[in-house]
Amino acid sequence: MSLKLPFYMAYPMPFAYDDERVERRDYEYMKSLYPETAKKLLPFIEEECDRCECPCSMMYDEYPDRLQLRMMCGRICDKARKELKFDMEKEKALDDRWLGELAEVMLYQELYKRRSDDRRTRRKYY
Repeated sequence: MSLKLPFYMAYPMPFAYDDERVERRDYEYMKSLYPETAKKLLPFIEEECDRCECPCSMMYDEYPDRLQLRMMCGRICDKARKELKFDMEKEKALDDRWLGELAEVMLYQELYKRRSDDRRTRRKYY
């Protein structure tokens, strides 16, 4: 007697492509664990990346230009200081250089994520 499997058990391939959703959920959870200063800075970083995101952008170059990346960080820090009113005299713990370095690291992480997402979507499955 032959035991037949239901269709969803015979072809389990759709479950193999669920990794992308799990990765995105994990990434969003890790972003929610950021410290308060990083959480305040994140929207400015995402906005700058959205502004620069197009198919021919330097963010998708094989080796992005360091000067351009630092200029992006400068724009992010200037906008964050203006809108969040970071007063360096009142907040001794928040040094000017420290804010720039935090923005730079977070920008590189965001660029890495967007570049890997772009590479994943450009893959061709034949």
